Amino acid sequence: MSTTALNPLPTITDLIREDHAQVADIFRRYQTEAPAHAKQKLVGAVSQMLEIQTRLKDEIFFPALRALATDETILARSEAAHHQMHSLIGQLRDMRPTATLYDDTVTTLNKVFNVHATEEEAVLLHAERLLPDQLIKLGARMRTRRRVLSRPRMGQVGALLLTAGSLVAGGYLIKRALERRL
Repeated sequence: MSTTALNPLPTITDLIREDHAQVADIFRRYQTEAPAHAKQKLVGAVSQMLEIQTRLKDEIFFPALRALATDETILARSEAAHHQMHSLIGQLRDMRPTATLYDDTVTTLNKVFNVHATEEEAVLLHAERLLPDQLIKLGARMRTRRRVLSRPRMGQVGALLLTAGSLVAGGYLIKRALERRL
């Protein structure tokens, strides 16, 4: 990170690099011979991270670079890679981890991500030259927006509440049935 004693907050470019490292780490842990539930959990984690990263860059990072009339081809390549990864994530969500093409699709997503992360490094270096005074402020915006995007969605919260309620009700019914037997 580019944090120092004078500047302890991470910049937006620090955060993007950190995100890339975390996604790469998850891909390294993926094993084709792993149980289906383990594969699905890792793919779910990497998918969520990539989708959040894409939103953050589209909403905060790329507009800041565009405001400086930067080279549009660099940004267009990043956005195209984001679109391709989003498409692959959609395919994975529609497949079972036991499907024949599941591992191949994960491998393709990993390759697209690796090329993207390498190419985006040029974008980050470009941003560090063009936006030095804005990097910390943009990093703070990115951290705040990430907290919002990372919150469980209402459907997820509702499902958790429904599951918890079912467990409580089931426990109560079992307890009552056991009391009647005694």
